[in-house]
Amino acid sequence: MSPTLPVVHLDGLEPGGSRAPEIAAALDDAFRRTGFCYITDTGVDPALVEAVFDASRRFHALPAEAKQAIAINRFHRGYIAPKSSVIRSSRVARVTRPNLSESFMAMHEVDPGDDAFGRPLQGPNQWPGNLPGFREVVTAYQAAMSGLARRFNRLLALGLDLPETFFDPHFERPTTWLRLMHYPPEPPGTPSDQYGAAPHTDYGFVTFLAQDGRGGLEVRARDGDWIAAPPLAGTFVVNVADMLARWSNDRWTSTPHRVRNASGRPRYSVPFFWDTDLESEIACLPTCRGPDNPPRYEPVRYGDYVLERLDRNYAYRRKTA
Repeated sequence: MSPTLPVVHLDGLEPGGSRAPEIAAALDDAFRRTGFCYITDTGVDPALVEAVFDASRRFHALPAEAKQAIAINRFHRGYIAPKSSVIRSSRVARVTRPNLSESFMAMHEVDPGDDAFGRPLQGPNQWPGNLPGFREVVTAYQAAMSGLARRFNRLLALGLDLPETFFDPHFERPTTWLRLMHYPPEPPGTPSDQYGAAPHTDYGFVTFLAQDGRGGLEVRARDGDWIAAPPLAGTFVVNVADMLARWSNDRWTSTPHRVRNASGRPRYSVPFFWDTDLESEIACLPTCRGPDNPPRYEPVRYGDYVLERLDRNYAYRRKTA
């Protein structure tokens, strides 16, 4: 398929390499225009990507009762059933129907001995008990994507005219979300306002998405048109999320996107959300403001922002509040 968004090649990814300024400039251009791009030459093993998709298929093939045994908990980890979230925080659509997708959510692991244990979003993951090798594959994929994201952070800093290590202190204890998503085929007669994932923006810093071959992701351009973002072999789709947009004073846009699975077959995707420490304060960058471009947002603590959105969008949080 032909790309509909920019493709940025990360060969020579390491900051300080001869191509680092060129790559950073390409990311700056893509994120100014749409907030989305494809990236390739990432160094992530394609076999590991295929393994995590296989793990997702095996998980979602489990009986409903086995998945419900690890239903999403107060730490936002575990199984998220279909029709259990309504995107009430969408800024481009009035969403009234719940998402049709289901997913398994793993986050950064927080052990009982950790000082943060028990605080909001700080707890252990839940794992299915009858899938050999599942935990190992998911954990390996989390580690690989975190390694990619840490290198990517430095290119983002260069793209924003900052020292390449600027973001490092905010990711000493990163908040990570790995979501194994399954979109059942839409049944005949599905209403036009029913989605696998309704129009939304991501809450945090940046998202890396692996797609299967089904398609269905659409990105809202600045002029309001929806652009298909079909799967391209060997790539991840990367997008700016709300915190990075606020940091950059909307120089880089957090773009609404949506998913409908009209393929007639199950669709699987694996988004990895790479976010700051929950305690990080996000305030307008000095390189993104000036006399004619004052800050558009008040500073915000990332943990406060993300919890407010989870509370609005997920039914389980309203039940246990």
